[in-house]
Amino acid sequence: MASSVAIRELPIFPLPEVVLFPGRPLPLHIFEYRYRMMMNTILEDDRRFGVLMIDPSTGEISDVGCCAEVLRYQRLPDDRMKVLTLGQQRFRVLEYVREKPYRVGLVEWIDDKYTGQDLHGLAKEVDRLLHDVVNLSAKLTDQNLELPDDLPVLPVELSYWVAGNLYGVASEQQSLLELQDTAERLQREAEILMSTRNHLAARTALKDVLGTEGEE
Repeated sequence: MASSVAIRELPIFPLPEVVLFPGRPLPLHIFEYRYRMMMNTILEDDRRFGVLMIDPSTGEISDVGCCAEVLRYQRLPDDRMKVLTLGQQRFRVLEYVREKPYRVGLVEWIDDKYTGQDLHGLAKEVDRLLHDVVNLSAKLTDQNLELPDDLPVLPVELSYWVAGNLYGVASEQQSLLELQDTAERLQREAEILMSTRNHLAARTALKDVLGTEGEE
C-alpha cells in the first residue's frame, strides 16, 4: 500500500545478504535488544520498518531497500520475538537522522518509471523460462517441485517475485531491487533464468546418459 507522503522517517533493520522485495514475505527472529526496542515501538505505530542489505564482504549498508510491514508476531518467554513481515514499497535513504539505539533514516519512496511499453510478452518469456527451470530441477533432483498457483501475472509483480526467489546471489538481487525500469529487470531475469536452464538441461542430459549406461 503506497503512502501519500513521499518522504518520511523510517526505522532501519540492516540484514546481512537479505534483500526484500515488494509483495514477498520475510520471517524474522528478533533477539538483539535494540531491535526488540524497535519492534515494540513500531508495533504501537504503523508496524513498518525498512530492510537494507549489509554487504558481508565490505560491511557496507545499501542505500536502497524495501519497507516491511509486520503482519503477525509472537513474543517468546525471554522477550525475543518471531515476526512475519511482508515487503511493501521500495525506498532510498536520504540521510540518517538517528543512529542509536537503532538507525532511523529519512527515506524517499521509489517506483519503476512508467514508459508505456507493453511488457506482457517479456513477462510471458520470463514465466516460460521459470517453468522450464522448475521442471528441469524437479527432474534432476527427483523431487516434486511446482510453482505456486498464485504466481504473479503482471510484469512488475512477476519481476519482484522472480528477484525475491533468486537464492545465494544477494548482490544480484540488490541490483535488481535498485532498478527503476521493469523491462530492464525482466530482461536481466530472463538472462539469469536462461543461463540456469541451459546449465540444468546439460546436467539432466548427462544424468540421462549415465542412467541409461547404468541400465545396460
